[in-house]
Amino acid sequence: MEEKLKKWRLILGEQSDATDAGAPMEDEAQSMDAALEALYDSDRQGSLGSSSPNINRWLGDIRKYFPKSMVQMMQKDALARLGLKQLLSEPELLDQLEPDVELIATLLQLKEIIPDKTRETARALVRKLAAQVEANLRVPLQKAIKGAVQRAERISNPKPREIDWHLTIRRNLKHYQKEYKTIVPESLVGHSRKKRALKEVFILTDQSGSMASSVVYAGILASVMATVPSVKTRFIVFDTNVVDLTEDLHDPVELLFGVQLGGGTDITKALNFVRSKIDRPKDSLVFLISDLFEGVREEAALQAAARIIDTGSQMITLLALNDEGSPAYNTKLGRQFANLGIPSFACTPDQFPMLVAAAIEGRHEWPIGDGLVKKE
Repeated sequence: MEEKLKKWRLILGEQSDATDAGAPMEDEAQSMDAALEALYDSDRQGSLGSSSPNINRWLGDIRKYFPKSMVQMMQKDALARLGLKQLLSEPELLDQLEPDVELIATLLQLKEIIPDKTRETARALVRKLAAQVEANLRVPLQKAIKGAVQRAERISNPKPREIDWHLTIRRNLKHYQKEYKTIVPESLVGHSRKKRALKEVFILTDQSGSMASSVVYAGILASVMATVPSVKTRFIVFDTNVVDLTEDLHDPVELLFGVQLGGGTDITKALNFVRSKIDRPKDSLVFLISDLFEGVREEAALQAAARIIDTGSQMITLLALNDEGSPAYNTKLGRQFANLGIPSFACTPDQFPMLVAAAIEGRHEWPIGDGLVKKE
């Protein structure tokens, strides 16, 4: 009887429930009710408009709680009722928008129902945002990675072709011989010239609705990292499934359109997938970008993370990679990760180059603080 009441409460809405005792709404049912009310409650029309970041979470929620056929219907209703239809159906209007991360995240979540005539305009907006982010962060990220790799791979007995003459001269200035007008180098400094990538970096990104803006930034930054020969970058997204998008890193637009935002979260499956792909554990670095709200079993996720650490690989959790810097996250699982030696940060895009550099060098001090989550 209680289950039937709950279903009718979801169908008829909040106003049909005269008393709190009429139809108890708990846990998942509350989230379903909130998603339905945001769309169909007449008093709240417009609350999911294109300028509202709430639409990203809403789109993720409906994919999580409703079957695919209903999701498609609700998305179409949202376009018709909340003013998004005009935006997506007129290329001229869409083309006038200044892209931001929230807008791009929304377009990516609606990509399956974007009309054909505006699809290329939507891709152009994604391309424009990617170009803007790259213009600001390409040089700092490339410079940070190259410098970190060089510092991490310095050797004290280099062959002639491996000598870093600038650093060697600076280190030996105190041995300058005035009478001979030369420097007698007491020590040589160089870098190993390995042909293979010195570090393998896995960008493992949670594509649930709450992580939408983080996914956009992660995809663009991973594409930039892929241009640095000294690191091998892999970009993997997950919800309840795991998809390796590494082959699309050459084109951030294609990469982002390969993302399926929304749905559940299976961190355990994602971590197990990454562990199966690690070839050189000592040279591997795993960035898990997730708010850690595990949809399966937290204990299993913890065990999967421990297995990665046990291989000798380094792992870091980014609770968010966006402009906000104050994410909601699973504090319990974050603390358990910290106890394993996995630091957790909220990271803005402009902080990301410094964080990657510190991780590659294996520093014990982090450039953006000690992390949000502390060891017990």
